[in-house]
Amino acid sequence: MKKRKGVKKSLIVVFFAIVIAVGALITMNVSDHANDISLGLDLQGGFEVLYEVEPVDGDSEVNRELLTDTVSALNARIDVLGVSEPNITIEGEDRIRVQLAGVTDQQSARELLSTEARLSFRDTNDVVMMDGSDLVQGGARQNFDPDTNEPIVQVTVDDPTLFEEISREISERQPTGENILAIWLDFDEGDSYEEEILKPEAESKIISDPRVWETIPSRDVVISGNFTVQSAQELAGILNAGALPVELDEIYSNSVGASLGERSMEMAINAGIVGVALIFGYMLVYYRFMGVIAVLTLTAYIYMVLVVFNWMNAVLTLPGIAALILGVGMAVDANIITFERIKDELRSGKTTMSSFRAGSRRSLSTILDANITTILAASVMYVYGTSAVQGFAVMLIVSILTSFITAVFGARLLLGLWVNSRVLNKKPRMFGVKEREISEL
Repeated sequence: MKKRKGVKKSLIVVFFAIVIAVGALITMNVSDHANDISLGLDLQGGFEVLYEVEPVDGDSEVNRELLTDTVSALNARIDVLGVSEPNITIEGEDRIRVQLAGVTDQQSARELLSTEARLSFRDTNDVVMMDGSDLVQGGARQNFDPDTNEPIVQVTVDDPTLFEEISREISERQPTGENILAIWLDFDEGDSYEEEILKPEAESKIISDPRVWETIPSRDVVISGNFTVQSAQELAGILNAGALPVELDEIYSNSVGASLGERSMEMAINAGIVGVALIFGYMLVYYRFMGVIAVLTLTAYIYMVLVVFNWMNAVLTLPGIAALILGVGMAVDANIITFERIKDELRSGKTTMSSFRAGSRRSLSTILDANITTILAASVMYVYGTSAVQGFAVMLIVSILTSFITAVFGARLLLGLWVNSRVLNKKPRMFGVKEREISEL
């Protein structure tokens, strides 16, 4: 008589150890990862604007280098607003999209971005002495006077010899009002210092008119005056922005209020919870024990997607949430293909272990084909799409790659522990297969 092999309880212990360990990891870290993910303007409010780029010099052409310089200048301007994670992207051959999430003063942001910001330093006779290109990019900063502790602006010039000559010439003029090096923004023909200095500060093109008292033989220049910390920071930001090498023509803009973004976030999360819950319910009812395995791996899948997305420092948008939910469907699809193959093998009369091995092996190529084709489509969307489409594509690619790990390897590992333990032998109903469906071959 052949001795019957017993149940391998150790494999079941391993199964529960894995589930408990992963569950504890998710419980401890999921909130931190979810809260660290950067939200797009459609989820936290803000605004976006699409600019068409035109060169200031009509004879110049818009090329990649010119667009890159423009993006750098815009980034310098946005630093003044205190936006931690602006999203500035080049689209096509002559367009730049700016997305500023969480901005409360949208009008100030729009004005700061749209101005041409032709920065120039002129004497009281409106003679240009230097311009924004003579400053080191990012070299202006707000600081405090070591003696008086008053706010000041420190500026680093590119050519100390040039500034030494300028400061010597200006400082030798009469201190009654001629030793001034006015800082202009967008000086036009016909403008004059005498008229502009009389205008209210909010309307004047002169953003500062410091006096030069001595020759400055240094790259580091200090601008002092009746600054507040905020006004000093704003001046430093404008100086860092320098002069844009192009003109920006606004062709599209979109504004999302903070309350609307919060409401969109809440609705998207609720929709995601309902969709995932329906998927979980369907898998449990139709696939029985295999459905339990699917629910466990899908939970791990959602956690892993959040972790990977956070590691990438990517920005989550409404299309991104849609891609995440779609990714859950893709992950379930991989499980369904595998489970249906296993059920087919069981119906043919094979043992539980043989059905598991054959079904897992035969489903792999189908799952690979489906995932690869979807990744190719998402890659095309990322390359040729705009920012919203690109966000959707990134999340979809991350979701598919993660689902392949959890739905294929994770599900097979967990289900394999039970199958190899022999607990499920001769229990086809645990797989959703009725006895009458099994062929007696």
